[in-house]
Amino acid sequence: MSSTVSRRACLTALAAAPLLAGAAAPETKPAARPNILWLIAEDFGPALGCYGQTEVATPNLDQLAREGVRYDRMYTTAPVCSPSRSAFMTGMYATTIDAHQHRSHRNDGYALPDGVRVISEWMRDAGYYTANVVQLPPACGFKGTVKTDWNFTPPAKAFDTNRWVDVVAAARSGRPFFAQVNFDETHRTFHGPAHADRAKVVLPPYYPDHPVAREDYARYLDSATDLDRKVGKVLEQLRADGLAESTVVVFFGDNGEAHVRGKQFCYEEGLHVPMIVRWPAGFAAPRQMTAGGRDDRLLMAIDLAPTMLAIAGAAIPPRMQGRAFLGDPARGPAREYVFGGRDRCDETAMRIRTVRDARWRYIRNYTPGRPLLAPNNYKAKQYPVFTLLPRLLAEGKLTPAQAALCAPRMAEEELYDMEKDPHEVTNLAGAAEHAQTLKRLRGALEAWVVESDDQGRHPEPAGAYEASTRPARRP
Repeated sequence: MSSTVSRRACLTALAAAPLLAGAAAPETKPAARPNILWLIAEDFGPALGCYGQTEVATPNLDQLAREGVRYDRMYTTAPVCSPSRSAFMTGMYATTIDAHQHRSHRNDGYALPDGVRVISEWMRDAGYYTANVVQLPPACGFKGTVKTDWNFTPPAKAFDTNRWVDVVAAARSGRPFFAQVNFDETHRTFHGPAHADRAKVVLPPYYPDHPVAREDYARYLDSATDLDRKVGKVLEQLRADGLAESTVVVFFGDNGEAHVRGKQFCYEEGLHVPMIVRWPAGFAAPRQMTAGGRDDRLLMAIDLAPTMLAIAGAAIPPRMQGRAFLGDPARGPAREYVFGGRDRCDETAMRIRTVRDARWRYIRNYTPGRPLLAPNNYKAKQYPVFTLLPRLLAEGKLTPAQAALCAPRMAEEELYDMEKDPHEVTNLAGAAEHAQTLKRLRGALEAWVVESDDQGRHPEPAGAYEASTRPARRP
């Protein structure tokens, strides 16, 4: 669409449109609302040039950030795929909807609670054509992944199609689309041609500067470069199909990076993900968006679902716990805190909850007797640093920050000053001068657990950690 459509015009058009489930928008009229395209990277932290990473080549996503807004404080509410994806697809905490035990409901017929649905269903009700795109045009040179990985039984028709050509046809007929394309480059095993200079890779201080660790992290960065190439192909296709000026593009990670202290844990690297939103030229941008801007509001991935509904001009379901971060500010007041949690992952059962504000992160380990490097068959096979660390500890070759990963038990409480200690290596939970900060964040976390955590109704079985015989599965 070449002409600019005001926000008021979008909402007026929506009010006149049919909102019954599955109702099709008029096929002969141009869309009065923008299309929405999600580009979802697996297991990916902010390892992009626009976020300051130097050993990657990410020109396409860097350009997307220049044309849109880069969000600096977007967090998933779980550090592993099935609870995280269950959360951002419903706008609900995984702990609230009993989707927090990783892949625990894959085959048991568990259905979402009343009033909770995936965002594609809500968008369809609002007149959008929905797609989880696997079949991309030949010009792209690859396929999207089929991944949904929801920790509940999916609806009978979560999406209308998996083909890009159908999405284009819907848009050209006047029906806006809500589509997503998934990318697995940054999921282990990493794949992509070598790009990062191994000698220049900067490792976090909690990983040993060892050839194995350096090569492993470099391969992750190589995969980010390949991810960017494929994202560029999709954006190029969007332009070729004449849809770039009518489509909101949202790029983000489904959870944090797949490294030893990242994915599955509640530190920054497990929950902090990149997000870039580009608003289309054919529609008036929300007041919160300025091309090339940076947004440092605290946001959670559960905020994506209500924000998409706000963009569509649709009502936000009353049970939805996320808050819209674009559009009418009354829909989503600024967050003071963001929350997250981890439970069983594969055969390894832990219970961890966290809260962070603009400066501090507090972590509560409800199973402190278990080591961070608790036995996990998948990690032992796929994470070379997971087995490297105990060996180097035995050889006396780890710094205190690195050796902490091999401790026989986790601290019951952890508190980190994210301004002075962005890598979270100095636990201040026992420091008297920070007692008030600890108390405040502990209280905020406990209030969230009472309000949103379903653990009390669905507890981990007694002795599950010690006696589990559940087979390991690919995260």
